[in-house]
Amino acid sequence: PPQPQAAPQNGQQIFAQLCASCHGSAGQGGTQNCPDPLQGDRSILELTRLIEETMPEDDPTKCVGEQARLVAAYIHEGFYSPTAQARNRPAKVELSRLTVRQYQNVLADLIGSFRSPPVWGTERGLRGTYFKARRFRREDQVLERLDREVNFDFGEDSPDAENLPPHEFSIRWQGALLAPDTGDYEFVIRTEHAARLWVNDSRQPLIDAWVKSGNDTEYRASLRLLGGRVYPLKLEFSKAKQGVDDSAKSGGVPLPVPASITLCWRPPQGVLEPIPNRALSPVDSPETFVVLTPFPPDDRSVGYERGSAISKAWDQATTDAALEAANAIVERFDELVKVEGDAAPQLAARRDFCRRFAERAFRRPLTEELQKILVDRQFESAPSPEIALKRSLLLTLKSPRFLYREVAAPPVPSPPSSAPPSSPLASAGAPDQSAQSSANRDQQYDIAARLAFALWDSLPDAELLRAADAGELATPAQLLPHAKRMLTDLRAKAKLREFFLQWLKIDQPRDLAKNPAEFAQFTPQIAADLRASLDLFVDQVVWSPDADFRRLLLDTSLPLNAPLASFFGLPQPAEPGFTPAPLDPDHRAGILTHPYLLAAFAYTDGTSPIHRGVFVSRSLLGRALRPPPEAVAPVSAEAHADLTTRERIAFQTKPAACMTCHDLINPLGFTLEQFDAVGRFRSQEKGKPIDATGGYLTRDGQQVHFAGVQDLARFLAASPETRTAFCAQLFHHTIKQPVRAYGPTRLDELQRSFTDNHCHIRKLLVEIAVGAALANPPPTVASQKHPEPPSVP
Repeated sequence: PPQPQAAPQNGQQIFAQLCASCHGSAGQGGTQNCPDPLQGDRSILELTRLIEETMPEDDPTKCVGEQARLVAAYIHEGFYSPTAQARNRPAKVELSRLTVRQYQNVLADLIGSFRSPPVWGTERGLRGTYFKARRFRREDQVLERLDREVNFDFGEDSPDAENLPPHEFSIRWQGALLAPDTGDYEFVIRTEHAARLWVNDSRQPLIDAWVKSGNDTEYRASLRLLGGRVYPLKLEFSKAKQGVDDSAKSGGVPLPVPASITLCWRPPQGVLEPIPNRALSPVDSPETFVVLTPFPPDDRSVGYERGSAISKAWDQATTDAALEAANAIVERFDELVKVEGDAAPQLAARRDFCRRFAERAFRRPLTEELQKILVDRQFESAPSPEIALKRSLLLTLKSPRFLYREVAAPPVPSPPSSAPPSSPLASAGAPDQSAQSSANRDQQYDIAARLAFALWDSLPDAELLRAADAGELATPAQLLPHAKRMLTDLRAKAKLREFFLQWLKIDQPRDLAKNPAEFAQFTPQIAADLRASLDLFVDQVVWSPDADFRRLLLDTSLPLNAPLASFFGLPQPAEPGFTPAPLDPDHRAGILTHPYLLAAFAYTDGTSPIHRGVFVSRSLLGRALRPPPEAVAPVSAEAHADLTTRERIAFQTKPAACMTCHDLINPLGFTLEQFDAVGRFRSQEKGKPIDATGGYLTRDGQQVHFAGVQDLARFLAASPETRTAFCAQLFHHTIKQPVRAYGPTRLDELQRSFTDNHCHIRKLLVEIAVGAALANPPPTVASQKHPEPPSVP
């Protein structure tokens, strides 16, 4: 008789039979073939195709068709879906120390809070004051004007022929300098005459070439600056007898000699160039403390900086930095606190300074106990007020209340059952109202600190602390005006700029050098101008009234200067510097076709569809890509001279093991093949028409086809996947915690709100910051390897 058919296997049974030997019975990995656990973000359809083509490795034909779909569904629901990820790897808010960037910003603002606030007005350039003698005397002043930048060649004349003698005059430029990025800046003065430069230090010139000897015409010095900060700048220039051969005279008057002066800088990852107009302001600004102590880099293994790891090197760095800051404060105490009188007022001023310093460092008022520990005991026991000042500062800067972003207040204690009738707790066992009030106030200060770190990576300012003290930070409606106000601050603009540099994968140094035989016009200066063009393009979109994220992908106008216009064969701009220039709307699409990114994601001699495809996959679509199992050298173009780049990449990555990732990467990267290694449009390669078609399999299983980069740009601008990825990455950069720790639906809520607000970038940032400030999920330590912070001495 016929045997009854066996019941169809489910996905779990098939997995146990065919997959568990490599992946582990619970998908934990650990075997020689599959050391990593099952995790990723592929859809069921993508998993089905992958299983059919590559699994199991000994014979992929064992699991195809319906069996492959069942296993794919089991893996997706068990390991890949958001629900599975939340179940298998619950996200937690980690107890976090200050990141390196936060530590630098906090110290700058902490010391800066005792100075006048920095000012960055709307005018650009430096205030130039011209004198008709070599000395800067008021009676010799003849002219004051706004100079766009210091890059002058006076020849044998003077800047003002009617009032300044050509053989002797002097100029003083004053104002402020905005550093775009954190790092070491090289400053250079080029002149045949006397000059000196002060940057962020009114006492000591950074460059002093006032007394010349020899024929030097270039003077250099380096200085470390924090990005997004304003620094005072003063430059003095004198043309006189110094360094001038006046042995030949006409009528007793020295013969005129040429004079020029240029103030240059080399920013981090930049080239030597005259300091541009956009980085200068004629308004004076106070000095900014910049800590120079080197710190070990923060962990970025999860895609964003976080301060969850503690090491001996980090602890030692905080000690060295505390000493550096304390010494700087002691040295300049009279500048920070203006005190007149005998020893008693001086002592009182130091005690009061230490109290205010600790309160600002801890982001809340001091308790009576902390006041005694940090201030009173130090001034009672130290042999001198200066030593007491330094001890108090060191105790504050080494306290976990300073070093950790938020040390939660202890819970309000329950009243003891034996409270005496006269105690405030005697009324029906009610909680201590004073303790309850203190806990609520601590929560308000926590909210203020979370909002400040979200938008500034720094301390709350006086206005935010005032609102916390008044209990006015309890609802989104109360926080919203503060967030909007804070968003106009340079610190918020700097943090948002850092995000876009990371999002575009250009925050780390990149070598954009190209083969000079093929790209002779692509000089280091052109590369630097392209970087400036990209920065300006992003700024224009982000800080425009609509701040529409989709414009980053769809705009066809880019800021170009005269050299870039010549490089791309475009008409010269009418204005100096960078001005918006319309590009071919049939060929360009926002950041996807910006020449700097195209050059960055390319090789020295040619394009790289793989690098470009990885950028689109990871940054724009938020897809998880594992590193290749082994390093594979690119197939040499010389070895296959008849193949185009697309044909060569397809040949190299056709093995099934490669296509597990390259079936996603390649079709996206191929859409950018009409742009060469320096971002110029081309229609042919090796005499063949370029094939720029591509495609993408969406997470919901829809296959999308692209005729070229513009189709890709339109898809990305409209795709929920792109918006979700952008929301997640902006959240992680802003809060430095996993978004899933704030609720399983938080990311979906942000994506819907982002869409409803017409993809307004700044509104999204405000919603992220305000929501996280009020959410207050309990912080946890992610690993036992991270020690608890020490108690305050």
